[in-house]
Amino acid sequence: MKKSIEKIILSLLLVGGLCACDKGNSFRIEGSITDADGDTLYLEHRALAGVALLDSVILKNNGSFAFKQPAPPNPEFYQLRLGTQTVAFAVDSVETLKVEATATDLYRSFTVLDSPANDQLRRVDAMVLLTAQKITDLEESHKAGTVDDLAFLSQLDTTLIDYKAAITPIILGNPSNAAAYYAVFQKINDYLIFDPFSKQDYPMFGAVATSWNRFYPDTERSKHLYEFTMNALKTRRQQEQQAKLLESAPVETGTGLPDIVLQEVNGERVALSSLIGKAVLLDFVVYNADFSPGHNIALNTIYRQYQSRGFEIYQISFDSDEHFWKTSADNLPWITVRDPQSVNARLLSMYNVREIPTAFILNREGDIVARIEDYKQLPEELNKVL
Repeated sequence: MKKSIEKIILSLLLVGGLCACDKGNSFRIEGSITDADGDTLYLEHRALAGVALLDSVILKNNGSFAFKQPAPPNPEFYQLRLGTQTVAFAVDSVETLKVEATATDLYRSFTVLDSPANDQLRRVDAMVLLTAQKITDLEESHKAGTVDDLAFLSQLDTTLIDYKAAITPIILGNPSNAAAYYAVFQKINDYLIFDPFSKQDYPMFGAVATSWNRFYPDTERSKHLYEFTMNALKTRRQQEQQAKLLESAPVETGTGLPDIVLQEVNGERVALSSLIGKAVLLDFVVYNADFSPGHNIALNTIYRQYQSRGFEIYQISFDSDEHFWKTSADNLPWITVRDPQSVNARLLSMYNVREIPTAFILNREGDIVARIEDYKQLPEELNKVL
């Protein structure tokens, strides 16, 4: 089976090479854009260093146009610009693309005829726009108070999971094509949707980088992708010990995590590092949640039992309602601080917190030695460090 697949690939490459010889070393994009009489249409290259102008034409009555450019050595990205409107498309080496569009709504009307790669680019764009709108709606509902903090985190996670489930087949189905490359670098709010530093998302980048490095070696885009992916892998491996520290318990090494300094109810800033010398429960909570009253009652029992032995609680609230937090936390006997970034706080991703409540036990040296998701484990784990 392996040999037959290799023969098929070789045959396709030979056919592609023959076609390239017949067509020359350039690509063409031609077609018509209606309702744009007298407007200037620009052809631009979406290069790694930025957008570069290649050519332009003034559209006539029927909107017909044609551009011709040197063929790229790998699948490459270009855009047509009409006024403030732009639309992206991919070119796979030597080919002629035929397009149709209407100037009144360039993006939505733009069609590349008989181009599977560009059909996939449009699918990626549509999914990015849909996902971005869902996140915007979710953020607005959260600000309006119709979605609470815990529901926001859960629904945001689900939205991103749904997007990745829809896009993953495009990436892994043919990682050497333009759509796969395009998909792994899509962003929402300036953040990559597929996170190259995530153990779950990294294989997407790895698959595309490996494939491009094989089929388009020594090209600028392939080199950039490969270096980007290798640097991400190096960084992720450097963080593996920290990841194990946060996900597995107990461990014996320090966290290497930056200090946490947040404000208490009275406005005083308290650093987590100020508690070195004590055993600390670092507790991630939301006060405006059904579990909160019972959670703090149970913690109070443990706090009174162990406080005299050098035990302290550093409890971080991620409530969006500051007043509610202050009212709820005012009479608690331990340290209660709040992250003003609420459910968007970097602390949640830094400590890999996906469910609330979640806690960590720090020994007297300030090292995390246990992750607590089942709070019934608390007495047993505390006895190990006290």
